[in-house]
Amino acid sequence: MALKTILNVSYVEPLIGLYPKQSLLQPMWDVILRFVSSDVLQSPLLPIIFSVSFYFICCFPFMIVDIYGKKWYWIQKYKIQPTKEVTWSQVYDTLYVTMWNHLFLILPMTIVQAFVTPLTVIPENAPGMWEFCWQITLFMLIFDLEYYVWHYVHHRNRFLYNHFHALHHRYYSPFSWVTQYLHPWELLSVGVFVTTTPWVIADCHPLTAWGFMVTNIIVSIEAHIGFDFPWSLHHWCPFGLWGGAPKHDMHHQRPQSNYQPFFTHFDRLFGTSTSFRYAGGVIENKKKII
Repeated sequence: MALKTILNVSYVEPLIGLYPKQSLLQPMWDVILRFVSSDVLQSPLLPIIFSVSFYFICCFPFMIVDIYGKKWYWIQKYKIQPTKEVTWSQVYDTLYVTMWNHLFLILPMTIVQAFVTPLTVIPENAPGMWEFCWQITLFMLIFDLEYYVWHYVHHRNRFLYNHFHALHHRYYSPFSWVTQYLHPWELLSVGVFVTTTPWVIADCHPLTAWGFMVTNIIVSIEAHIGFDFPWSLHHWCPFGLWGGAPKHDMHHQRPQSNYQPFFTHFDRLFGTSTSFRYAGGVIENKKKII
């Protein structure tokens, strides 16, 4: 029996009666269908253009905080490495690499994809909220495994690290623009993982696939911002299953540890987990998180 059939909300709704017949996402989906033309929604260019735009929009506010908010105690008290400041030269450096990758890698691939990728099927009905949530969770777990393997291999193999991944580790104190401060090979690998992961669900709704893409961008940036906010997911996710910025910030300080991008279970299982650094530079002992 297919995974989607096993987890289909139709088995759950009659038992608990918590779900309306119409998906909670239907009003939003109706607005999208009404105000965005079908040609745009069906275009294979939409996910790429949207994801690139969304990435820049999300990074920009943190750049303002890093550059102009150095004396804003109300937010700087959450900085993980409080003695490290972000400079304009670092912003220019990371933006230069990011723009180079998008102009000479993403743009050509986008043009090719426009000719070889079939149009997206746009259904009239939105996915159910349960379907939307469990599928995105599944996609995040799959992506986490894919990148954990990629990341582990590219750290343990000196040739791969020096030629493809070392660029990302030029900054021991990450900030938002470091998220895509990547060698083209790494950006391509991540792009393939994000694009192909929803394919595990044969008829995955486009809204769910886009939701996964947006979620991936948000949590990837959050892992690099260098701030440990009290409302961040790692503070309320049970059993310490989510690492967040404290986990990945420590990876940039101790590159041979914390390979998982988001979750923590594989790092714990394979002994690659180490202590995290929290707001104000406080380091929690490894024994407290395992």
